Amino acid sequence: MRLTTLFLACGTCRDSMIAGGGDAAGWSIFFLLFVILAMLGGVAFFMLRISRREKLHFDPSLSDDYVPASTTR
Repeated sequence: MRLTTLFLACGTCRDSMIAGGGDAAGWSIFFLLFVILAMLGGVAFFMLRISRREKLHFDPSLSDDYVPASTTR
C-alpha cells in the first residue's frame, strides 16, 4: 500500500464524518470518558469502603506482632 492512498483514505473518512455529522465522534469520546471515570470512581469507592470497614472491625488480639529485620549485622 502506498503512502498516498493512506492520505486519501484519511481524507475520505474525514469528509464523510463532517458531512454525516461530526457529533458522533465527540459523543463517543464523551461516553468513553464517562465510562472510565465511573469505573475509577467505583474502584476508589470500593477501596475506601474496605479500609473503613477494616478500621471499624479491627481486633488487635488477632494481629501479628511485626518485628522489622535488623539493619545491623
